[in-house]
Amino acid sequence: MIDYIRQPRNLLFLSSVILATGLVMLIAGIALAYVLDQYLNIVELVGAHSLTILGPSAIKIGYVMRLLVSHHLNKSTSAESFTHVAY
Repeated sequence: MIDYIRQPRNLLFLSSVILATGLVMLIAGIALAYVLDQYLNIVELVGAHSLTILGPSAIKIGYVMRLLVSHHLNKSTSAESFTHVAY
């Protein structure tokens, strides 16, 4: 798993998956907690409200991962361009 995470392209894919999962969690939490709340018991309602907290948290984590990978890819691309320049 560590080798998978060390590859920037794989980490970029993983960040996209975390972003999408967070968005689904947020939408499901809003739909369950505020639209379908009259059909849920208290345990399900607490779970639905938890999704409205965990969803944005996952979105933030995925976004920060994406920023870090983007920075790393841009840094490695600019370093490679300097090595090919003939002086």
